Amino acid sequence: MALIHVVGGGLAGSEAAFQLAERGHDVVLHEMRPVRGTPAHQTDRLAELVCSNTFKSTEVTNAHGLLKAEMRAFGCLVLEAADAARVPAGSALAVDREVFSAFVHDRVHAHPRITVERGEISTLPTPGIVATGPLTSDALAGAIRERLGVTGLAFYDAIAPVVSAESIDHTVAFRQARWDKETMAGGAADGGAYLNCPMSREEYDAFIDALIAADQFTAHAFDDVPYFEGCMPVEEMARRGRETLRHGPMKPVGLRDPRTGTRPWAVVQLRREDTAGRMWNLVGFQTRMRIGEQQKVIRMIPGLAEAEFLRFGSIHRNSYLNAPATLAPHLALRDAPTTLFAGQLTGVEGYTESTATGLLAAVNLDRLLRGEAAVLPPTTTMLGALYRYLREADPAHFQPMNANFGLIDELSDPPRDKVVKRERYAARALTDLQTWAEAHRVPFRVPEAVRPDTSPQDVR
Repeated sequence: MALIHVVGGGLAGSEAAFQLAERGHDVVLHEMRPVRGTPAHQTDRLAELVCSNTFKSTEVTNAHGLLKAEMRAFGCLVLEAADAARVPAGSALAVDREVFSAFVHDRVHAHPRITVERGEISTLPTPGIVATGPLTSDALAGAIRERLGVTGLAFYDAIAPVVSAESIDHTVAFRQARWDKETMAGGAADGGAYLNCPMSREEYDAFIDALIAADQFTAHAFDDVPYFEGCMPVEEMARRGRETLRHGPMKPVGLRDPRTGTRPWAVVQLRREDTAGRMWNLVGFQTRMRIGEQQKVIRMIPGLAEAEFLRFGSIHRNSYLNAPATLAPHLALRDAPTTLFAGQLTGVEGYTESTATGLLAAVNLDRLLRGEAAVLPPTTTMLGALYRYLREADPAHFQPMNANFGLIDELSDPPRDKVVKRERYAARALTDLQTWAEAHRVPFRVPEAVRPDTSPQDVR
């Protein structure tokens, strides 16, 4: 078999290298630290955690917990390390950073089929996996951009919050495109692509006051870059003047509130984030507000009082690929299917999501090198649904995404109770994942039952 090169020794790269080695491949794992450092890392260890020390929930009724259950079924090294380094944090999987990274570092270095080489890589490997994360070196980023085109790699991340459709009050929010002239790619009018939350003058003034007073994240040194005008945080726009937002992303022109027949004082527009219309993005609402502040302030918007956040807003330095515009469905170069990408570079957010793409990249590269086709889990699973987002999101508005239940296929007859609904999502996901794994001969450990009283009967 060909020697495989994995570039990047973070969570996704370490997982990918280990999974490939376990499948009988010889792997060179390239990590540029300590030959070349980054502003974020403090050590030369593999899988160093540079931000939070938590992998979020372990409950399968939580999207991150369900994704972990799916990953455990494939024998995930990173989650094994997290279990070994776990510290008390309720249902969250929080870890001792030092113990965690040492576990992964030692297991990877000890594997007889893995060689770890230190130094910067400036070319794309074939066969191989690129998992260099948001702080990809300038040299490698240049090689990626040359291969994919100037629009293939973004270097600055401005993310607006995303809320679930079922949490929006549709008696207040109304569907309408500005002037009813915005169109779909095919040319047909598509007012259904936007929801509008109308504000009175009094509601707008109270909202602006709350925005200006909101507590913000303090930037990491490696995030501390000047704002681009197109990435201006919504709270910074409010500080420029009370009318700035009303003449910017909250302008009401071309819209009419059907309840009153008049133009609102201001409007918050939500744009459809997925084809099914289950996730909605707050247009122009990139923000540095802390999560608690985002919840408090955004729930002041008429129609969003009960908003369920599927993704919180953020602004920070980042590098990520425009996956739906440039990559094959299994996150490889379209003209070189054995050059795959994994981790945060692909447009996923979070430790668990990044690791999951490394795991699946290894599964698919192993298959390709054995003469088999790449495969993706069904979209009834969290992993499969996340990959669907990376291939089907609108390239013109593509932004990184974390695991959430808005991504996954809806149940045919969903119960009203949210907990019961998510239990059924989980039962279906783990059953369908096992069926998929057996059909494609992907090594699989039968997961524990979701709950003793939960049956994976026909919940599609």
